[in-house]
Amino acid sequence: MHLNLSPDKRYYSIGEVADAFGVNASLIRFWDKEFDILKPKKNAKGNRMFTPEDVKNLQLIYHLVKERGFTLDGAKTHLKEGQKQTLDKFEIIRKLESIKDTLLQIKNQL
Repeated sequence: MHLNLSPDKRYYSIGEVADAFGVNASLIRFWDKEFDILKPKKNAKGNRMFTPEDVKNLQLIYHLVKERGFTLDGAKTHLKEGQKQTLDKFEIIRKLESIKDTLLQIKNQL
């Protein structure tokens, strides 16, 4: 999954995050309540503002729940038991996907 979020921003609104993932803001709010690893700040109006770290954790949650079919409880357990290992594997998968996309672009230019 390639997110269309500006990499130089310190905070993203819930709308930006929801659009980037192609989901409703209500799902992002729900995951925020369900998963302790998400810690968005709230602005003066009470709106959630997600950091790049939150977005990375949302990618991991999305991967476990939407792509791998984990239940919420299963995803929570998986994150608690092996968060570092899971995050490392997830990062490797994302880097390999990026490399694959680059190689396919090169192939198509031949």
